[in-house]
Amino acid sequence: MVSTPAYDPPAAPPTDVAPASTAGHTGTIIAGCLAVCLAQIGLVLPAAINGVMQRTLQASGGELTWISDAFLVPAAVLALTFGVLGDLYGRKKLLVGAALLSAVGYLVSATSHSAAQLITGQAISGIGAAALFPASLAMITAITTTPAARAKGLASWTTALSLGAFLAPLMSGGIVEHASFQWAFGVTGVLALIIAVGAWLLAAESSAPQGRSLDWPGQIAIAVAMLALLYGIIQGPSDGWSSAPVVASFVAFAVFIVAFVTVESRSAAPMLRLELFRNPAFAASAAMAVIGMFGFLGGAYDLSIRLGVIQHQSPFQAAVPFLVIQGVTPLIWPLLVRLLHRVGPGPMLVTGFVSLAGAQLWLRAVPIHESGLVPLLGPLVLNGVGFGLVVAALTAAAVNVVPPALTGMASATTSLVRDLGQTLGPAVVGAVALGMATRQLTGSLAGADLTPKEHGIASAVLHEGGPLALHSADLGPLSAKLAPLTEHALASGYNNGLILTAAACVTAAVIAAVFVGFRRSGTAPSEAEGSAA
Repeated sequence: MVSTPAYDPPAAPPTDVAPASTAGHTGTIIAGCLAVCLAQIGLVLPAAINGVMQRTLQASGGELTWISDAFLVPAAVLALTFGVLGDLYGRKKLLVGAALLSAVGYLVSATSHSAAQLITGQAISGIGAAALFPASLAMITAITTTPAARAKGLASWTTALSLGAFLAPLMSGGIVEHASFQWAFGVTGVLALIIAVGAWLLAAESSAPQGRSLDWPGQIAIAVAMLALLYGIIQGPSDGWSSAPVVASFVAFAVFIVAFVTVESRSAAPMLRLELFRNPAFAASAAMAVIGMFGFLGGAYDLSIRLGVIQHQSPFQAAVPFLVIQGVTPLIWPLLVRLLHRVGPGPMLVTGFVSLAGAQLWLRAVPIHESGLVPLLGPLVLNGVGFGLVVAALTAAAVNVVPPALTGMASATTSLVRDLGQTLGPAVVGAVALGMATRQLTGSLAGADLTPKEHGIASAVLHEGGPLALHSADLGPLSAKLAPLTEHALASGYNNGLILTAAACVTAAVIAAVFVGFRRSGTAPSEAEGSAA
């Protein structure tokens, strides 16, 4: 274990928090939990209905990835921006506005009849989520100033996040069993309106404006860098990795990430204090968030394709495994509180990441034709335990190693790197799996017992829509001939994606063991720090 040197940031006045009355304290925690629950619902919502959306909209593999990532991209790109806005103008105001914006996005999605409009609605809702994640966490950390209160607040936030991921497939799967997929987005929009009103009535305002300003050069540089990176990864399989737009996107990422570091190092009031990363514990937390959440959500996306697209399970059937995964965290909530307060994040992170890796490899070992719940139950429960441990400990590890006045910045940074990892998960897994499946199908079609006309039709569909489209297309008797080929190719591709996600989780576990370690110490702020806040 590497020891963590003391962090000595520039002096900053205490955080301006709302009065810590019992009612204000409880109402703020409730509002923050409802907000992160809403944000996580939007993130997970497509998982159980990917197959229905793909068949209804005749979406290609790339479009299906963008439907999920259109929500995640702004959540990753704008997290720091909204962290600054919340510190400057108030996290409660930001949270209420973000919930209302999310409702607008869900309305656009609820009226969509094309992949393009659905992607647009997802992007608008994702902008709302980009504010909901850091604002909700900063509100809770600002008002929980003792070790016990901080541990309970962070565990509550984590449980609410997991509850949102639990409710999302239940809502979308249950609704789409009886109505079109658009209704799932419409119901979520109504929920967003209710949460906006609840937050306005319940939450106390908090802010930390000292030393914070809208650093526009930094905002623009990080936004362009993240968008360019994600565009290149998502479009690479369909456009070609050597195509001009994809190469240009990776070049743009490199240029603008260097520009961001340069701007932030020279700014008098940076949106992100780069010296935060001189603290090994905080830097390790950021690395673990990117790598670990890539592993978790990449595996979850892989599972959703297995259930909804490859196996053609009904929306509710496809939702049940996700209910199992996300139902674990609420059950172990008391344990999370105890572990955060008494043990600390190190053992939780190592155990959680190892559990996630084991779950991915176990899932890979389950044959693709196994569509029942029982063969999947072991990896699903292990996945849920790992997720609960990791998210609770990761959040605590990040926000508790910085001074109270910088918890807003730390919360926003944690949201950015976590959401970046979650965005990269579907993008990279989809790119790897679809690329391998396409190559395998190209060879399989050449050797299959097909007439020249059938081969031409299959090749045309594969070229235009990719392997997912070929697997789901209604081509009459030809579909029956192609089904074994497409199923095998997709299963092979996505199983290799699970090797990648498991490797990511193992890497995150090693980082946790080395930089956070196994010290038996809680991670909540000290009483002195609480008083200073």
